Amino acid sequence: MSALKSREEILAIRKELKASGKNVVFTNGCFDILHAGHVDYLTKAKSSGDVLIIGLNSDASVRRIKGEKRPIVPQEERGFLLSSLKAVDYVTLFEEDTPFEIISALIPDVLIKGADWPLDKIVGRDVVEANGGKVQTIEFVNPSSTTNIIQTIIERYSP
Repeated sequence: MSALKSREEILAIRKELKASGKNVVFTNGCFDILHAGHVDYLTKAKSSGDVLIIGLNSDASVRRIKGEKRPIVPQEERGFLLSSLKAVDYVTLFEEDTPFEIISALIPDVLIKGADWPLDKIVGRDVVEANGGKVQTIEFVNPSSTTNIIQTIIERYSP
């Protein structure tokens, strides 16, 4: 069974969680090469509610955003790795370039992004706040990034 939940599955799960009074936290990203910065970020995100749902950019979406050479790790593997983390409850793919549609469908109680995003630029903020939810940012304490990891590999192993 796949670690990734379909749009229909995640919406049914969200409905059950809402009925049981659970606070749902949502964040999204490519999570291409999982690193310590991701784990720290997701652990902090989970502390803002009861259940953490990740919207994971599909391979096609990552290519459009990051370029033809990305992702390095295919979506099924990225989903498996993320869903294996202690802080993560559910992972669902989205094909669009932004998570607006999945946020509008889920209407999480808390929407989280990294502090590198100004609040007024966070996609879905309007939807979440209009439905009584809150939007929060998390400071990065670990300087790791997938782009930096890829660059380090290139520099170390290029002839």
